[in-house]
Amino acid sequence: MKQAVRAFKGKSLAYCLGLNFFSSVRITKEEIELITSVKCAQPHEHLGMHPHRKGKKNCLIVRAYLDDAQSCHLVDVVNDSKLYELKRLTKDGLFEGVIEDRNEVFHYLLRIERFNGEICQFSDPYSFLPTLSDDDVYLFSEGSDHFVHHKMGSQLRNIDGVKGVSFVIWAPNAERVSVVGDFNHWDGRYHAMRSLGASGIWELFIPGLESGVKYKYEISTRQGSLLLKTDPYGTCFEAPPNNASIIRNVDDYQWNDDEWILNRAQTDWKDQPISIYEMHPGSWKSVVEDASCPLSYRELAHALVDYLTDMYYTHVEFMPLSEHPFDGSWGYQVTGYFAPTYRFGTPEDFMFLVDTLHQNGIGVIMDWVPAHFPTDSFALAKFDDTALYEHSDPRQGFHQDWGTLIFNYGRNEVRGFLIASALAWCERYHIDGLRVDAVASMLYLDYSRKDGEWVPNQYGGRENLQAIDFLRQTNDVVHKYYPGTLMIAEESTSFPGVTKPTSEGGLGFDLKWNMGWMNDTLEYFKKDPIHRKYDHHQLSFGMLYQYSENFTQVFSHDEVVHGKLSMLLKMPGEPISNKAHQLRLLYGLMWIWPGKKTLFMGCDFGQSAEWNYNKSLDWHLLEYPEHKGIQMVVRDLNKLYQEIPSLALGDTKPDGFEWINCTDAENSILTFLRKGSVPTEDVAAVGNMTPVLREGFRVGLPHAGYWKEILNTDAKKYGGLGFGNNGVVESEAIEWDGRPFSIVVQMPPQSMSVFRFQG
Repeated sequence: MKQAVRAFKGKSLAYCLGLNFFSSVRITKEEIELITSVKCAQPHEHLGMHPHRKGKKNCLIVRAYLDDAQSCHLVDVVNDSKLYELKRLTKDGLFEGVIEDRNEVFHYLLRIERFNGEICQFSDPYSFLPTLSDDDVYLFSEGSDHFVHHKMGSQLRNIDGVKGVSFVIWAPNAERVSVVGDFNHWDGRYHAMRSLGASGIWELFIPGLESGVKYKYEISTRQGSLLLKTDPYGTCFEAPPNNASIIRNVDDYQWNDDEWILNRAQTDWKDQPISIYEMHPGSWKSVVEDASCPLSYRELAHALVDYLTDMYYTHVEFMPLSEHPFDGSWGYQVTGYFAPTYRFGTPEDFMFLVDTLHQNGIGVIMDWVPAHFPTDSFALAKFDDTALYEHSDPRQGFHQDWGTLIFNYGRNEVRGFLIASALAWCERYHIDGLRVDAVASMLYLDYSRKDGEWVPNQYGGRENLQAIDFLRQTNDVVHKYYPGTLMIAEESTSFPGVTKPTSEGGLGFDLKWNMGWMNDTLEYFKKDPIHRKYDHHQLSFGMLYQYSENFTQVFSHDEVVHGKLSMLLKMPGEPISNKAHQLRLLYGLMWIWPGKKTLFMGCDFGQSAEWNYNKSLDWHLLEYPEHKGIQMVVRDLNKLYQEIPSLALGDTKPDGFEWINCTDAENSILTFLRKGSVPTEDVAAVGNMTPVLREGFRVGLPHAGYWKEILNTDAKKYGGLGFGNNGVVESEAIEWDGRPFSIVVQMPPQSMSVFRFQG
C-alpha cells in the first residue's frame, strides 16, 4: 500500500485508481451482483480503499470480499490501535465500511475473525497497484521482452515490505479471470484479477502466499464457458490428474559451474568433438530396491557422470523434460514450457543434475518442442475459449499426425512465449543446447497434408514464413544471450541453409541431424551381405551432401521403437555374435565418418529389445561378451574421437575428408581418409562390409612410412575373431588408388580397421 500511496503524489487519485470521478454513493445492488457473480473485469474499482464523498464531505470507502470471515475490521498500519469496522453486505462475505475521519488513502491491513473463532490479519490484495508497467505491457504485446517469464505467471515478490505472489496471465477473450487454490477453497469469487485493457493481460498481487502453494486460473469467457487452466508460465506442477501449478522460487540455487559456462562461451564447437548420449531418464535405470521406480534427478547426477565419463561422451541429450501429462508421449506433448517434470524431483534437483554434469565436463542438451502442443483442456489449448496459442483454422492449427495443435508463430505474444521458454532453460537451468524437435513440420505448411488440407502463404508457396522467422529469431536470441549454446535441428528434408547463419539467409542452427545418412546407412546394413554390392552407393551417397550442413550423425530413439527393431537386431543373419560384428562395423563407420555423433541409450551396448519407455534398459546384457564388446568399441571410438584432432576438425570442413576408394562395390569395401593439419593426424578407415576375410588387400595412401592400426572392430577384446595387422603396417612406394604409396592389409570380415600415420 505504501507503493500505492507514493504513486498518488503528483497525480490525481482518480488517475491512480482508474476512476473517472469520486464515488458519490455507496455500492449499488448492481455492483454487488457484478462482484459476487464474478463478472467484473476491474475488481480493483470496487474492492480495496477508494475516495468517497458523503454529502459534501470527502472520506474513504473500503470494500473486501472474504470467503470465510465472520467479521472484518480495517487496521491503520501506522496506528494499529485505530480500527474501522467493515459491515457485512452479503452472506458470501462482501464487506464495506466508510471512514469518515480520513480522506487520503493510507496503508492498512484487514483483520478478520473466522467462523471458527480464529483471528488473522493480512494485507488487502486490492490495495496494490499493477505489478506491470506500461512498458512491460507494450513489450509483451510486441513479443520483444525476451525474459518475459520473469513477469508473467506467478512471481514471489516483496512490495514495500509485503511478501506475496504476483500473478499475470494473458487471456484477451476472458470476461473475468481469478486465481484459485487451496488458499481460497478453489473459489473464483475471491481473487478476481484486474484486466490491463486491450493487451489481454490480467494481473493480481496476493499478499501472504508462499512457495509451495498450488493454484490455477479460473477463466470466465465471453462465450459463457468457465475454464480451469494451469499457468502457461508455471515453473512447477502437480502430478496428473490434478496438474495444478505450484508457486516456486527457482532463482536461488547456488551454481558451481562458472568455469564450464565461461569455457563454453569461448569454444568453437564446430571444431570440437561432440559425442552425444541421447537418453530418456525414466527408462535408463531403476533404483535397486524397486525396478518400477526410475532414478531421481539427484540419483541420475552421480550415475550419469560415472557412465558418461567412462564412455568418453562429451554431452548428454535428455528427451523432453518439460512438464507433460502423459508418459506415453515420451515428453513430446508439453504442457509446461518453463518447468522440469515433477517425475524425477524438484526444479532444484534438476539444477543439481545439470550442475554436477558441468562440474565433470559434460554438456547438457535438452529436447525442446515448439512445433506443437497437446489438446489437454487444462493447458494451452483454447486457453481463453478461443484459438489463442494455436490457429483457429484446423488446416493451419491442427497436426493430423500427432493429434496436437500447432502454434501460431505469427502472433507476437505466442512468439514471445516460446522464445522466453528457450531462454529460460538456458538461464535458469544452464542448459548447453536445445535440440529442436520436428523442425520439418514447422517449415512446411503442407507437411503431411494433401491438396486442399493446407493454406498457402501470402505468396502462394508452401513454406511457413512465420515459423521460419520464429526459428531464425530464436536461434539469434539464444546465441546472443548464451554464447556457446548449441541449437540443433531435427530436420528431415533438404530445406536449404538450416545451419547457415541468419545473416546469410539461413535458419541459424548450429547442427542438424543427418537423417539422410542415417536412413541410407541403415537400409544398407539391413541387407544380407551377399546383396550389399548392389547397393554400395548407399554408403557413399551421403558424401554428396555431407558438407551442405553442419551435421551430427545420429541413431536416435525413433529408430528402435514401433517395430523397427533394436540396432542389434536390425543386423541380418544369425547368431547374435554375427549381428554384433556388423553393429561394431556400423559404429566404426559412424564415428570415423565426418560429423558430430548422437547415439541413443542402450544402442551403445547392443540392447536386444526395442526401447520401452516404461522399463529400464537391460543392463544385465553386459555380462555377455557380444554386448560388452559393442560397448567397448563405442567407448574406444569416443576416446579416439577426442584424442585425434582430424576427426573433429574435419566434421564440418570438406578439406578434412578424402575418398580412397568408394567404388569397390564388388568387394563391398569402403576406404577413406580423415585429414589433419599435419600428416601425423591423418587417419585411414578401411571397412569390409562382407563376412569374407580379405587377405593381402592393398590400400592407396598419401604418405610413406608407418601406419598404426589404432582400432580394429574385429579385435578379440571386442568379441571379434581376432584378425588384423599386428599393430603397424609400413607403406610401400607402389602407386594405388591414385596415390603414390600403399599398404597391404588383412581385412577382417565385417569390420572397420582404422590406421593413423606415424611418420
